[in-house]
Amino acid sequence: MVITIISGSQAAKSASIRIGIFLRTYIQACLPDAEVNLLDCRQYQIPLDDVSYKNDGSAPEQLLPMVDLFYRSDGFILLSPEYNGSYTPALKNLLNHFPKLNHKPCGIVTASDGALGGMRAAQQLQQLIGAHFGILSPYMLIVPHLHTRFDENAGLIDPSFKLGIDRFVEEYLWLFKVLYKANHTDQPV
Repeated sequence: MVITIISGSQAAKSASIRIGIFLRTYIQACLPDAEVNLLDCRQYQIPLDDVSYKNDGSAPEQLLPMVDLFYRSDGFILLSPEYNGSYTPALKNLLNHFPKLNHKPCGIVTASDGALGGMRAAQQLQQLIGAHFGILSPYMLIVPHLHTRFDENAGLIDPSFKLGIDRFVEEYLWLFKVLYKANHTDQPV
């Protein structure tokens, strides 16, 4: 069982990555037998050309770890700060390089320093996941006033916000387990 959180921020001092770090640890504690990864778009120079990577070694060498992780993943959580009223171009570009997300559970996490927490980005991510044939977890994690929720070390500052995190993770993991079992009928969950 492999879950990959994709952090779509390209900002050198990304604040939204804090959420990804927190969620990776939290989900790993909830599902100890799973491999939970954080794919940070800042670690890769993903070209803009319209190529599709196959898991046959055809990707550029510096991208092979990302390609391998993407193909091994049984589910994804897409994490994006709000970028001019939408999700980041880096996240869209990354997903354009791979085949569709057929039957893979996808969660949405967005953040901003404003009061809406990236809600416009979340709405557009719903459409993106649908276009890639992923199966959307209906409960999203919207993080308003990001700097008042997580500190620079990815620690939760606002304990009252944990209720939303708990609900998001609970709903996502329910969907993940159901789809994992359906897609791996020979393996118990």
